[in-house]
Amino acid sequence: MSGAVARLLLLLLGWAGVSTAKKGRMLIGIEDPDGTVAIDEVAMNTLKSSLTTVFLPIIYIVVFAVGLPTNAMAIWVLLFRSKKVHPAAIYMANLALADLLFVIWIPLKIVYHFNGNNWTFGEPMCKVLVGFFYGNMYCSVLFIACLSVQRYWVVAHPLTQQRTDNRLAIVLSVIIWAFIWISSTPLYLYEQTAKISDLNITTCHDVKAISRENFQTANAFKDLKEPYYYFMLMAGLAFFVPCVIIIVAYVLMLRKLGDSTMDGSSAGKTRRKAIFLIITVLVTFLVCFVPSNVMSVVHYSLIGKGITNSGYAFYITTLCLASLNSCLDPFIYYYVSEEFREHVKNTLLCRSSRTVERMRVSFSSMKYSQKSKIYTSSSGHTDSSTC
Repeated sequence: MSGAVARLLLLLLGWAGVSTAKKGRMLIGIEDPDGTVAIDEVAMNTLKSSLTTVFLPIIYIVVFAVGLPTNAMAIWVLLFRSKKVHPAAIYMANLALADLLFVIWIPLKIVYHFNGNNWTFGEPMCKVLVGFFYGNMYCSVLFIACLSVQRYWVVAHPLTQQRTDNRLAIVLSVIIWAFIWISSTPLYLYEQTAKISDLNITTCHDVKAISRENFQTANAFKDLKEPYYYFMLMAGLAFFVPCVIIIVAYVLMLRKLGDSTMDGSSAGKTRRKAIFLIITVLVTFLVCFVPSNVMSVVHYSLIGKGITNSGYAFYITTLCLASLNSCLDPFIYYYVSEEFREHVKNTLLCRSSRTVERMRVSFSSMKYSQKSKIYTSSSGHTDSSTC
């Protein structure tokens, strides 16, 4: 069937009988015998819109520019500058690694959108990009859940040894990474690219092709069942279950902090700071991850029932919100700590751990002169270090 005939069928049938959406999690097209895909006018307008060719790449540029250096620095500090290794640090290092593995692939997505949603890097690279994109999202959710439970345990049971037992954190981290690598395998098993005959472009993950035979027999779901079952399963196991755990952990932590009997202005300030941080984490999580995952479940639920949906533009906007998590995590989990910021400062100034310790000892041994209002060393000199 020629591309013109396929387009005519789309207009005449109005997508009637097709168990999918005009605009949903993916745009839908009819695959011709020559391998090209014909799409309707709504899909063409979406792929040519400034939302996908201007707004999205600008957001991804911001994510890349902020997320790459901050997550790389976080991993360096957590692995090589922090003296005390505890479960929270292990989870944070893994979270930073997950964000970094996603951020390094963003330039391909930026080029794709700036190029008019035309993918020029081949099918294998498209699968890699999609795999890392969703792998990062689900991996981040799972490690944030671990961090939430760990923080609650430390607040609720401050005298136990659980906070210093790293074995459980290491085992959970290995299990999470194994789960993510295995669960992302299905994304590599079906076609992610589609050659759009109308626009002379090749999309990556945006258009899902339906065979001519299944389209004519109103059996389009047969070509969509792989992503349907995959994203419904992942939404349940890797999002909704961890989401409930995160919310419950932080709500219990807020109650625990509210019932705390800490006295003194300093203790009260620490408690207020902790509560503010918890609320910030919850709001960030809800804004970044909830919309995209809810849209995914809604869309694929409608697909299964053969009901139309019109949420594609909104969905790709929520994916941008999900990607923003990669550049927000460092400031929420790492740079909020004064000790961590000090490690970053010393790293940027090329101060080794040994030099920092000498400076601390030297400064503590200095005497303060009321007359000159300066610190002086009994040895008459201070240590310094350069790159």
